[in-house]
Amino acid sequence: MNKMILTEAKLFLREPGGPIFAILLPLALLLGLGSIPGFQTADPALGGQRVIDTQLPGMMVVLSVVTMALTALPATLVAYRESGVLRRMSTTPVRPVRLLVAQVVNNIAVAVIATALLIGLGNLVLGVAVPRSLLAFAGVFLLGSASMFGLGLLIAAVAPSAKSAPGIGSLLMFPLLFLAGMWIPRELLPDLAQRIGDFLPMAPFAQALRDTWAGHAPQPLHLVVMAATVLVTGVLAARLFRWE
Repeated sequence: MNKMILTEAKLFLREPGGPIFAILLPLALLLGLGSIPGFQTADPALGGQRVIDTQLPGMMVVLSVVTMALTALPATLVAYRESGVLRRMSTTPVRPVRLLVAQVVNNIAVAVIATALLIGLGNLVLGVAVPRSLLAFAGVFLLGSASMFGLGLLIAAVAPSAKSAPGIGSLLMFPLLFLAGMWIPRELLPDLAQRIGDFLPMAPFAQALRDTWAGHAPQPLHLVVMAATVLVTGVLAARLFRWE
């Protein structure tokens, strides 16, 4: 298994466009937001916090995860299926499922690197506090990432081609990002939009990260939604995934 992960990591790094984008895009948005004077001013509507204080833990970390989960991962897996890699592997002692695991591990590793850079630069450059509950934050990060990669595997299972997979992921990603507060903080969204977001996996992921970042316990509903997403997408992806 370790050899498979290392092999896929080498292939992963030969075409670093996706990983670099997943790392640089959130960092660019972080620094861009930090350069806007209004985003550096405490906002009473956000409980006296700056926009940058809420957007970093709530959205930039999520953005790095979903970029890998909903676009990069499905495109790679569908390309493997189209080229016959999965079919050929199914005839060898190395089962294709190991390839899926290796891909998920490598994609999560990129998201972890992006998160570490966001936390470090957010603190050093913009003065954003580091997560106060590191263990809880790490747990939420893993659970939320699992829910996002579950969606990515489901997209890979149903996408008809490698070219269509990123498009399907983007069509799913942008509405979920909006409801999670990517462009407008969730506190400023209409109540109905906030409530709808609570029952979809991305908004609970973002809010739970924010809660643990501030040292608070995540809301039970958000944990249940993320866990249910992992279960449902995992079962559906396993049933629908085609090896050839």
